[in-house]
Amino acid sequence: MFDNPEMLALLNDIDSFVWGPPLLVLLVGTGIWLTIRLRLLQVFKLGTALKLIFFAKNDGHGDVNSFKALCTALAATVGTGNIVGVATAIKAGGPGALFWMWMAAFFGMATKYAECLLAVKYRTVDGNGNISGGPMYYIEKGMGKKYKPLAILFAAFGVLCAYFGIGTFAQVNSIVEITQITAGIPVTYTGIAITVLVAVITIGGLQSIANVASKIVPFMAVLYLLTTVGILIAFADQLPAAFASVIDGAFTGTAATGGFLGASVMMAMRNGVARGVFSNESGLGSAPIVAAAAKTKWPAEQGLVSMTGTFIDTIIICSLTGLTLIVTNVWQGDLNGAAMTEQAFSMGLPTFGSLLLLIGLVLFAFTTILGWNYYGERCVEYLIGVKAILPYRIIFIILVACGPFLKLEAIWILADIVNGLMAIPNLIALLALSGVVVAETKLYQKHLKEIEQNEKA
Repeated sequence: MFDNPEMLALLNDIDSFVWGPPLLVLLVGTGIWLTIRLRLLQVFKLGTALKLIFFAKNDGHGDVNSFKALCTALAATVGTGNIVGVATAIKAGGPGALFWMWMAAFFGMATKYAECLLAVKYRTVDGNGNISGGPMYYIEKGMGKKYKPLAILFAAFGVLCAYFGIGTFAQVNSIVEITQITAGIPVTYTGIAITVLVAVITIGGLQSIANVASKIVPFMAVLYLLTTVGILIAFADQLPAAFASVIDGAFTGTAATGGFLGASVMMAMRNGVARGVFSNESGLGSAPIVAAAAKTKWPAEQGLVSMTGTFIDTIIICSLTGLTLIVTNVWQGDLNGAAMTEQAFSMGLPTFGSLLLLIGLVLFAFTTILGWNYYGERCVEYLIGVKAILPYRIIFIILVACGPFLKLEAIWILADIVNGLMAIPNLIALLALSGVVVAETKLYQKHLKEIEQNEKA
């Protein structure tokens, strides 16, 4: 039923509508509004935020420290979108798409700060004594009980996204395909290995997921950074022209050359913003769910720590992927997606390029599964209660096991639709509660000034 041409055409139309100009304008517009209200906080407080990753006091009530909360959020956001999504955006919109990714990330940092601040402010404790928080709670507790249907909608979309979208099939398929193509490992073996690892880690809940994420995420980020920087050094003479093509393509479009069909400014803008948002998830409401569990007394403190997630994901990792694709000139060829990135890595590092990309893709995709398992769990707990947590985890593991063998095109389109729908209730709440965000920010800044004055005295 779902894979007949008429149904696929209908789902594609819905997907184009959901991720069309209205949602992209709402996403970026919310970021611009919060940037203005917070007086460019993402610029003036970025240094403080980066320091807090490692030096936050973690003296408040919570389940995990700020660093582990950030790593778990990064585990979910740093995924195949950073490799495949960037390639797709540049292939469709030209180098200018990378500039619009930067713009989406810049304003998205204010959005991520606001949503994670609210998550800590309105968090609660579930029946098992664990922290619960996220958009469903700040919608209900911040906006009022009459808005609970909006909170239920968000939580329902969150579960669907974890089960049938970003959390399972898309990531599992990416892992089994890349391991089969690059290393010749049979799909069944890879599928069994992923399922066992996911089961062992996720049954232990957030503590187990956060412990794994806090070890894998820094390692995979550093490995990917060293690999891409190595390629950029090898093509250093191409870097000035690459940056010029990014800026020029963002405002004048990109002319057709080689296997590239040419792109307008609008194509560059739409692809850059959409893929940027999809990659860093600012405004989608996912990261606040784990930010709520951080050990902190100050909502604004965790907001700052979480804000660095967007900076790391897009400004650093996506930029490195994008520049690698541009300096190696593979974006003008006939390849797209992971194959295009693989060609760039092979050109830049002929001996180890493909292997390093394989490790990066597998780790990025695997950690995304772990992060989204937790997001879905908190959404299920909000909808049904703690009794639903174990059945949720078992179903999640079964779906991961099925993932390698399901290749229904409709699943990817449905995943994209549900992902976009998650953002709408969250963005409404962010706009409605922007005054609370500003008030909490002022309170925290006053606290920091008092500390500074006491130290001087």
